[in-house]
Amino acid sequence: MKTAVYPGSFDPMTYGHLDIIHRAALMFDELIVSVLNNKAKTPLFSVEERVRILEEATKEFPNVKVDSFTGLLIDYAGRKNIHVSVRGLRAITDFEYELQIAQTNKKLSGGSLDTIFLTTSLEYAYLSSSSVKEIAYFGGDISQCVPPFVADMIHEKYKGRTDT
Repeated sequence: MKTAVYPGSFDPMTYGHLDIIHRAALMFDELIVSVLNNKAKTPLFSVEERVRILEEATKEFPNVKVDSFTGLLIDYAGRKNIHVSVRGLRAITDFEYELQIAQTNKKLSGGSLDTIFLTTSLEYAYLSSSSVKEIAYFGGDISQCVPPFVADMIHEKYKGRTDT
């Protein structure tokens, strides 16, 4: 069975992430979408909330599992016996950043972790989790960016803010 991991912060998960998940799920027997618990960042959603969001959003994909990890991707992939990481690319700037990470992971894993890149579908190329949070923070419409239940959760997080 061929398994791949799609790691990320997913804070919040967007339609762009779902696009990559859907397409990668068609390529592999099993796709593990794994939320990185990055202690250096202050996320909008907890790891547990992001896992639940992804589980809900991917429930129609029987070969997609959702997990979380802390630390290095190469260590996580090694524990799970995964040899392929999936990453999405929106623009050339993403490629430069992701290529460096892919090469580092390949080297540090002793060559056992490869990375495949999927270019984001054009209708989602503008999306980023950061922009979704900023739009929502200022009361903008994020319905084209995230599923309705995610939009509700984001708006709930920003409810009652006093610095507008």
